[in-house]
Amino acid sequence: MLINTNAIVSVTEANQNFSQITRMVDEHGPVLIMKNNKPRYILIQYDEEAFSGASFASDSLVNELMLGLAAKHSQAFKALAK
Repeated sequence: MLINTNAIVSVTEANQNFSQITRMVDEHGPVLIMKNNKPRYILIQYDEEAFSGASFASDSLVNELMLGLAAKHSQAFKALAK
């Protein structure tokens, strides 16, 4: 996902000017919201087609996949760690 550098705001600004931030999303796409000078949130426009039927992986599935990849590529990770 690309973020326009002109579409980066602080959490304070987003809180105080939420309607302005939503207009930015409508006009320019995703807005990155920073908290304590670190990326914290992304505000995007809701697209029903994109989210209908969307599924998200559970933490346990992600952990299982990560452990499998770590085991499969353990030699490469050991070489990179040197």
